[in-house]
Amino acid sequence: MSTPRAALIADTAIALIAERGLRGLTHRAVDEAAGLPPGSTSNLARTRAALLEAALRRIADLEGAGYVPPAAGPAGPAREQLTEALAAGVYGALTTGRTLTLARFELALEATRRPELRTVYDRLGGGFVAVAADLLARAGSADPAGDARRLIRWCEGVIFHAAAGAGHAQPPSEADLRTDAARYLDALLGCAGAD
Repeated sequence: MSTPRAALIADTAIALIAERGLRGLTHRAVDEAAGLPPGSTSNLARTRAALLEAALRRIADLEGAGYVPPAAGPAGPAREQLTEALAAGVYGALTTGRTLTLARFELALEATRRPELRTVYDRLGGGFVAVAADLLARAGSADPAGDARRLIRWCEGVIFHAAAGAGHAQPPSEADLRTDAARYLDALLGCAGAD
């Protein structure tokens, strides 16, 4: 975000979306929840579409923060590193990042009805696919782009199932996710390259 106030407004919008759904998101509600003077949110995001986009961009920034590509050795990062990163990322989306996850799901559904939001959502999502393709290429994937799409689908399915689906009452532990990620990577990349 370009300014601390813009970040505050986007963070507050995310929290409201996660707590109340999109019906609970208004410019006035953001002003009140953020403790800002009336009209502050409208000053930054004049329309509802602009407010939704600001929230979505902030989610992508926060979910992508801290990604540092592993150092590539002769054979790239070890499969174990990728397994650990997947388990930690999915677990984080279900625990410390739960608010971001719920808001992102709400915005994904809204994007099915708003073409302008769909465009932003898909472009930001493409950045995560590119990161996954890079990691998979370093791990020896013969089809990094295809494997990245498959891996993202697996992650999104696990996250949805545990955060909002039928598995919400018994979310997986980080150890469970580590085991599942290792099995999925073995199926995706083949067991021969496993550490």
